[in-house]
Amino acid sequence: MKEKMKSALERFSKAIVQPLMYLSVAGTVLILGILLTNGSITAKIPFLQAAPFQLVGKLIYNCLMFLINNLSVIFCVGIAGALAKKNKGHASLIALMSYFLFLNANNITLSFIGRLAEMGPLGLYGTGQSTVLGIQVLDMGVFSGITLGCLTGYVFNKYGEKQFKGYFSMFSGVRFPFFLLILLSLFLGFGASYVWPVVQRGISALTDLIKSSGNVGLYIYGLLNKLLVPTGLHHLVYAPFQFTDVGGTLVLGDQIISGAYPIRVAEMNMPGVPFSPSTYYNSYTFNNLFPYIGIGLAFITTARKENRENTKAVMFPLMLAAILSAITEPMDFLFVFAAPLLFVVHSLISGGLLVLLKVLSIPASTSGGIVNIMISNLALGVEKTNWSLLLLLGALTAVGYYFLFVFLIKKLNLKTPGRELIAEDAGSGDSAASGDSAASQSKDEPIRKLIEGLGGKANIESLDNCFTRLRVVVKDGSLIRDDLINTMKNSGIKKNGTDIQIVFGMQVPAVKSQVEDMLERM
Repeated sequence: MKEKMKSALERFSKAIVQPLMYLSVAGTVLILGILLTNGSITAKIPFLQAAPFQLVGKLIYNCLMFLINNLSVIFCVGIAGALAKKNKGHASLIALMSYFLFLNANNITLSFIGRLAEMGPLGLYGTGQSTVLGIQVLDMGVFSGITLGCLTGYVFNKYGEKQFKGYFSMFSGVRFPFFLLILLSLFLGFGASYVWPVVQRGISALTDLIKSSGNVGLYIYGLLNKLLVPTGLHHLVYAPFQFTDVGGTLVLGDQIISGAYPIRVAEMNMPGVPFSPSTYYNSYTFNNLFPYIGIGLAFITTARKENRENTKAVMFPLMLAAILSAITEPMDFLFVFAAPLLFVVHSLISGGLLVLLKVLSIPASTSGGIVNIMISNLALGVEKTNWSLLLLLGALTAVGYYFLFVFLIKKLNLKTPGRELIAEDAGSGDSAASGDSAASQSKDEPIRKLIEGLGGKANIESLDNCFTRLRVVVKDGSLIRDDLINTMKNSGIKKNGTDIQIVFGMQVPAVKSQVEDMLERM
């Protein structure tokens, strides 16, 4: 039972990453819109006040804000497509139609039972309702989209190949899940009118509890966001704070913005207005950049002399990835299993650093890597972000991590990269060995070996990827062969029953595409 629950949580965690992958791109492009429409910037650069620049700025800012304000439907479609094992396009389309049905069913029920709230001086704020895609419904944040996305994925996988004869043949295949979801969507829209107000009171109590816990709650938030990375479940920690009332609310005219991330995006374009305290729920990404400079240098310094050059070759690209994109999982997997104590220490410090950012009043952007951090914070100014202190704290953090990790590695003789034969490190040695013979292999041979290592085509249930990991669900976990998988360069393999994760880094989308192409030809 425990394993089944953990497996289900991992599948959900994997699915929710799919729509989140696009937000970093949207956030980066949004910076241009902010640069062109920010009053402080245009005042200092008058030519940006010209109509063409303002039009471009408003197009970028308002259009991307529309995406951020409608994350529920994005989650619904994205999760359904990610969970579907086959015909992902059909699953996503069914999820979208189901979401429309749910919204209308909820609106009609509220109106019929006389619970449709009326606009007040602050619009719908405080009524527990909001407008989604122009339809007034209960304010469920992204929970409605996540629920329908998961439900669509489950129903689609279970009944997507159901066949009927005779007159009922029109319900065969992907049409049968749609038929079921019509009924389920209408029922959920109706039922939410009675159930969700109770949930809202519970969420309100939880919000008060989190706020009342102050820095202790923030510390636990930062701790878990790092500690759960190896399991892939850290997404379950930050998502509620990022995109629901748990992370706070902001009233802008008649619009209610919920979640730390949308609130920060809105406040970025409010010159002279300080960021809300909820913005520190976004700051956990501070721990995805600066610590890894110190960690990487510590691994190089403590490596055996004969292994130091090879360790540099492994660590420098991973450090650069962390610095430029804040993607740290490839480096995490190099030591989380070899020296788990270090990862626990890293997690404990991560919670403390998050609290320190708040104590020192540093609401600067910490996401997307050093380039994005500099652009975002320079655009908003030092008064609004206190970014100069952020860089100082970042430098001190890197130095502190370096000396602490060097001390612990030497004192406890921990087997970090380079302190054993490189061939024994998490996948790096096998990968290097395979590289020598790669020239004699055909272009497709490494992919064939990878598929064989996963038990062959017949053993693969589903295939997906997140930012850095290829995520595979297999039928029989005992058929997995690490030696064959490691013929392709990777930074580690994580196995949990039939759920297999292989860390390929930023090239994972290309690997997934190659595997899919090969599976079609086999």
